[in-house]
Amino acid sequence: MTFVRQHTALAQAYDGITRVVADLDDDALQRSTRCRGWVVADLLFHLLGDAQRALVTLASPVDGPADTDDVSYWRSFPAGADPDATARHAWWVRRSAAAFDRPTGVVRIWADTAPAAVRAAGAADPQGCVTTQGHVLRVPDFLATLTTEAVAHHLDLVPDLPDAPPPGVLAVAVAVATMDGLLSDDAVRPADWDDLTYLGKATGREPLTDRDRVALGEAAGWFPLLG
Repeated sequence: MTFVRQHTALAQAYDGITRVVADLDDDALQRSTRCRGWVVADLLFHLLGDAQRALVTLASPVDGPADTDDVSYWRSFPAGADPDATARHAWWVRRSAAAFDRPTGVVRIWADTAPAAVRAAGAADPQGCVTTQGHVLRVPDFLATLTTEAVAHHLDLVPDLPDAPPPGVLAVAVAVATMDGLLSDDAVRPADWDDLTYLGKATGREPLTDRDRVALGEAAGWFPLLG
């Protein structure tokens, strides 16, 4: 996708998160999510960390060439690779989010930070490179990683929020393209999966059924494609 589409996709992804949480009260922000041990406010705090990382990363360009792209980046974070580190991060997020006087405090900071990250994305050099988490990426690829994570977590936010809006179409398309890249050209997703089902299965949020395994064949063993 072009830089303009990646920037727009990130704007959609972050706006989608904002639309989910903007009108939630303290009680609703303490509803459960699909991320083990996290309520809505906890998961939003985790996403806030991504938006803050985006601001730092986009303000710190580096010389290329890139050593990874928007697909291979995720292979550095395979599902279940370090459960101890995952548990420590989950616990840190819970304690950090709990330090706010009220859950809505996380929403206020998100509402300031996410649009700033999107503006920084739009102002970044589309031909430039940035570094994050030990990798060098082209700016459009970095934006795609942010979008993919935001869409996956948008779906994590809403199981106990039945009236929540879905993520934007372009943002979903970026996340789906990431999963397609991780799945490789040798496999095709089952025909009865829509995009959101595909994302749920590819990220391990939804288990594969026996029918899924038959349809995927050997590729079933690659799931989840990311955690």
